[in-house]
Amino acid sequence: MRLALVPAALVAIAPASAFAVHYLDAEQAQKLMFPDAERFEFRSFPVDAGSTRTGESRIQVRVAQRGEATLGYVVVDEVIGKFELITYAVGLNRDGSVRQVEVMDYRESHGHEIRLPAWRRQFEGKSAASPIRVGEDIANISGATLSCQHVTDGVRRIVARIDALRRSGSLP
Repeated sequence: MRLALVPAALVAIAPASAFAVHYLDAEQAQKLMFPDAERFEFRSFPVDAGSTRTGESRIQVRVAQRGEATLGYVVVDEVIGKFELITYAVGLNRDGSVRQVEVMDYRESHGHEIRLPAWRRQFEGKSAASPIRVGEDIANISGATLSCQHVTDGVRRIVARIDALRRSGSLP
């Protein structure tokens, strides 16, 4: 009987990254968000030293283009879930409002429900003027509290940065 418990014990101590799931790469995410785009131009901008906890020094923006028209922007980012990184992409309309959020890689053993369309749709239309906070305009998911909180914080940070870049004239 004790030998039957050994496999269960091994699963219990397996690293969380054993649950990693890759859903989309950056190119797939951008095309999903802007299917009418003919091309994506990459732009890189410095980030103010005190504005981030992750130590990033630049924000990479993919500008969705059709002909000479700018359709919007895509930013790929990572936040910590509980223990592992969550890679996600935020698509923003030309006015800076959220068009779509896609989870690209989820490495945690719990909380994968943030990939559900109903949860991600809560971000659609949010702008720099929106609270974008769990418990205010974004619902929490029981068992995925940290993933919800950290992705929400990341989306709010991206929306604010894109808004600042648009207002400064750095983005079309």
